[in-house]
Amino acid sequence: MEVLPCARGAHIERTKKPYNNDIDYYAKRNALRAAEVWMDEFKSHVYMAWNIPMNNPGVDFGDVSERVALRKKMNCRNFRWYLEHVYPEMRIYNNTITYGEVRNSKASGYCLDQGSEEDDRAILYPCHGMSSQLARYTTEGLLQLGPLGSTTFLPDTKCLVDDGRGKTPSLKKCDAVTKSSQRLWDFTQNGPIISRDTGRCLEVEMSKDANFGLRLVVQRCSGQKWIIRNWIKYPRH
Repeated sequence: MEVLPCARGAHIERTKKPYNNDIDYYAKRNALRAAEVWMDEFKSHVYMAWNIPMNNPGVDFGDVSERVALRKKMNCRNFRWYLEHVYPEMRIYNNTITYGEVRNSKASGYCLDQGSEEDDRAILYPCHGMSSQLARYTTEGLLQLGPLGSTTFLPDTKCLVDDGRGKTPSLKKCDAVTKSSQRLWDFTQNGPIISRDTGRCLEVEMSKDANFGLRLVVQRCSGQKWIIRNWIKYPRH
């Protein structure tokens, strides 16, 4: 595979397609087949980008064993070599522990959402599974929210931050947070999300002034629990 950064391509669509107009399923199927055959330990990036679970993704991508055998027979290089020598601009997200929709025990039908990109505030919004509700919790303790910035040419996903100055958590570029502990959180599945800097919890409170009557806040922990949908690396006990 050759990457041509300055290449340009065009696609002229037919007036009538000879296949199903809803190609989302087939696009996912093809992407997952490619990931399972070629991407080794980086295949999780495709599942994260689509915001679907690695186990039972809801897409039958078929048997890829023959393609894997062909790759082995051809003695192809691994995907890490490709990232290091051909496409080093691609961001690597192998520090991800869990990803996907984030739901609170007090408002199970609503998910953590990046909201307006200009607002830099996380919100609660009815769960829809799109990229604005794609969260990643990392081995370092970052809780990042929004679509993946798959290459260094694109903005990276922002970090959820508790700066201790108010009740509203903010979304900031991770490397722009002056005090690094403000962007770090402790989380266990079906447990609280706790700021390592302030000890406060990310929680939901009822508010007549907020959209859907729910406001996302950081405050003294009251026992609220959170679930992040998909796990890649299970914590050690």
